[in-house]
Amino acid sequence: MALLSNLGNYKNLGLLIIRIGLGIMFIYHGYPKLMGGTESWKHLGASMKYVGIHFWPMVWGLLAAATECFGGFLLIIGLAFRPVCILLLINLIVAALMHLGTGGGLGDAAHAIEDAIMFAGLIFIGPGKYSVDKK
Repeated sequence: MALLSNLGNYKNLGLLIIRIGLGIMFIYHGYPKLMGGTESWKHLGASMKYVGIHFWPMVWGLLAAATECFGGFLLIIGLAFRPVCILLLINLIVAALMHLGTGGGLGDAAHAIEDAIMFAGLIFIGPGKYSVDKK
C-alpha cells in the first residue's frame, strides 16, 4: 500500500515510541513495588522459587522492583539499553513462570510472555538513534 510504504523511514521514531510506552508502564508497575517495603519485596521475591531459588526472597524482590522502576526510566532515555532489556527479560521470565506455576495458565502468563518477547527482540535491534546510547 503506497500510503504506508514510507513509514519504514521512521524506524527510529517507532523505537522511541516503544521505549517511551514500555518505560512508562514499567515505572508505573515498578514504583509501587519498590515503595512497598520489605513485606512487598519478600512476597515478590518468593517468585524465585519457580526457578529453583529459595534464598533471599527480600533481596530478589527488591532487585525485581528496582529493575522495573529504574529500568523503565533507563528505557525511556535509552541508557544502558541492552543490559536493561536483558534484566527486564529475566524479570519477565520469572513472572511468567510464577503465573504458570501457580496454576494461572497461559492466560495469566500472557502479558509477561508478550513483554519478554518484546525485550528479547529489542536486545537485537537496539535503542535507535533517539537515545543516550546512540552510536
